[in-house]
Amino acid sequence: MTEVHAVVGGPAPAQAGPDHDRQDAQAGEARVRELLGRMTIEEKLAQIVGFWEKEDGEAVAPLQGEFADSGRLEDFSRHGLGHLTRAYGTRPVDAAARAAWLWKFQRDLVTGTRLGIPALVHEECLTGLSAWKAATFPTPLAWGAAFDPELVTEMAAAIGASMRALGIHQGLSPVLDVIRDPRWGRVDECIAEDPYLVGTIGTSYVRGLQSQGVHATLKHFAGYSASRAGRNFAPVHAGPREMADVLLPPFEMAILDGDARSVMHSYAEVDGVPVAADPAMLTGVLRDRWGFDGTVVADYFGVAFLNLLHHVAADNADAAAQALAAGLDIELPTGDAFLTLPASVRAGVVDEALVDRAVLRILRQKRDLGLLDATFTDEPPGAIDLDPPEHRAIARRLAEESVVLVGNDGVLPLPAGRRVAVVGPNADRQGALFGCYSFLNHVLVQHPGVETGIEVPTVLDAVRSEFGADHVTWAGGCDVDSDDRSGFDEAVAAASAADVAVLVVGDHAGLFGRGTVGEGCDRDDLELPGVQRELVEAVLATGTPVVLVLLTGRPYAVGWALSRCAAVVQTFFPGEEGAGAIAGVLSGRVNPSGRLPVSLPGSAGAQPYSYLHPTLGEGGNGTNLPATPVAPFGHGLSYTTFAHSDLTVPATVPTDGALRVTVRVTNTGSVAGDDVVQLYGRDVVASVTRPVAQLLGYRRVRLEPGRSVTVELTVPTTRLAFSDRTLTRVVEPGDVEVWVGTSVQRDTQASTTLVGDVVEVTNASPRWTTTTLG
Repeated sequence: MTEVHAVVGGPAPAQAGPDHDRQDAQAGEARVRELLGRMTIEEKLAQIVGFWEKEDGEAVAPLQGEFADSGRLEDFSRHGLGHLTRAYGTRPVDAAARAAWLWKFQRDLVTGTRLGIPALVHEECLTGLSAWKAATFPTPLAWGAAFDPELVTEMAAAIGASMRALGIHQGLSPVLDVIRDPRWGRVDECIAEDPYLVGTIGTSYVRGLQSQGVHATLKHFAGYSASRAGRNFAPVHAGPREMADVLLPPFEMAILDGDARSVMHSYAEVDGVPVAADPAMLTGVLRDRWGFDGTVVADYFGVAFLNLLHHVAADNADAAAQALAAGLDIELPTGDAFLTLPASVRAGVVDEALVDRAVLRILRQKRDLGLLDATFTDEPPGAIDLDPPEHRAIARRLAEESVVLVGNDGVLPLPAGRRVAVVGPNADRQGALFGCYSFLNHVLVQHPGVETGIEVPTVLDAVRSEFGADHVTWAGGCDVDSDDRSGFDEAVAAASAADVAVLVVGDHAGLFGRGTVGEGCDRDDLELPGVQRELVEAVLATGTPVVLVLLTGRPYAVGWALSRCAAVVQTFFPGEEGAGAIAGVLSGRVNPSGRLPVSLPGSAGAQPYSYLHPTLGEGGNGTNLPATPVAPFGHGLSYTTFAHSDLTVPATVPTDGALRVTVRVTNTGSVAGDDVVQLYGRDVVASVTRPVAQLLGYRRVRLEPGRSVTVELTVPTTRLAFSDRTLTRVVEPGDVEVWVGTSVQRDTQASTTLVGDVVEVTNASPRWTTTTLG
């Protein structure tokens, strides 16, 4: 296999700006500049575009069918090629056969083009490598629910190892958009509504992927998730303070602390300016402020959208010129706009120095990946297991840690021997376990008849295995999103004859209207899709205790269920091992420990809502419509109980210092379990309004019954930083309330005072809360 240079992100947060391979880059600068100096304009342009071999009828990107066929790959790449788009993930292909094809194509580039530069191969990897028969892990919302960054690093490293073995160099993940409105379809791809949780989990993913020599791509920079009314592609009118304090920090962390090597622009227009053409974002923030020295890639067709959708460019040539000047380096998935640049350069409309800037960045990236020395004369991988036992073990652990027990009147865990009726449209459907960018829901859905390629037990399968098939009956009841009630009677009969009914309801992930959640699958309400609520109501009317299992890609308004169901279990597309995790929670084999990474809403009318709201955001003053969620951020029950005591906080802390907090955690129940210790703070008085609560740090701890542990959290004061009235990120002196809880709701609390001068935050300022156990 071709040698690549591993990009290692350390196991702990770094405190300096990006300096990835800086010495090596300086030593190799003469080489890439010499290459650039020999290039014709056509060879330069070839390096900053991709090629996507697609077939008629395929639709895995927005407006994909609106663009002309790029022709034959061999003709397109005669001057070289920057990116090869989705070589494995566009349709179901045998990995070994495709690798053999890819190695030959790369050899042909080395031997058959004048400069002999291989292509960089990129692929989707949001829930695992997007390839047929590859392991499919839980969706990012489940990563957030697990509150376990170390396990996310382990998962990403496993994904990266598969990618590197197949000759893939760049992954289009993670998504660092902070959830602002659950009606938005792409909530399915996001980690949380809290920027610190998004930043720590997302950066952990970056470190894991890049430890295997595969470059991560941060998506979608920036503001995308704040679209009006939760509509995909809708305008964004986030103010500069919301951008700076909520939407940008995860990207800042992943770049400064994770050394992410690539960034993808957002489709969004922010206050009327599309990000793809905004030098203030792509150059000012990314490069001038944070010192980012990687590549900026286009979201698919995003450059042409400046012309086709945003109408800030007269044509694709104008769009290309604007994007290039703003700081976008590589057009993906193909070159619809950038390939117009030779004429623009020759006409003097575009300065060739801008083209050279982008070419140098991709050449440096290829150098760092070892591609400039690669010959591909070695043998490609033969038969390769993309879903080995060690990957499934990681998937199982993450799925188990992500299951959130939202409510329980004591019915769970279910004792052995109970008669269980499994009901609902997501109970016996493999796709119910996966998000919209999983290979099954993203690609295989367009290839009916092709086998899944990986073992995916459904919830029904897992419940039968867990409790014994003789004790389990089954009825679908209805579809995910239709008005067909013809199965209600069968479902009611099954529930009536059982000791408990397990109703498995929720979403079907898809794209562009083909699902109830996913890219381009937004909602104008937050009721369960179709007639699923009616099905639950019909089963509740039988009097049989109901355990409601939600398999979703967004939180729904289920307050009615929390007050009437015996238990409510929330899962966010838990992946190939998710059904076993759910069944284990139902039986008690798994003690639930997931915590809500996003508030469970009271209603759609209260959106957009975030727990990070100022006092007036609660809706309790001056309005008859409170915005109170039915379950708060960070909430999650267990089969044991935990007590938090002996909270210690220093009386004063310098504004340029760190807050050392200790708390004693005790398992006061009868079974072992995991507690997610959550530390929150509130700036009592500030120069601008501040949230009523803010996550300052967290730590997952496992305790046997009766055991205790002291958790120490060292919180840099910059965790309390915000943009002041001049939009300068600062730490101000003043009183701070601090508390620990099993959710954002207060458990044990204390206070401290920050003393000293106002401190301005810089790239060198620490961003991470560190934790130790004693």
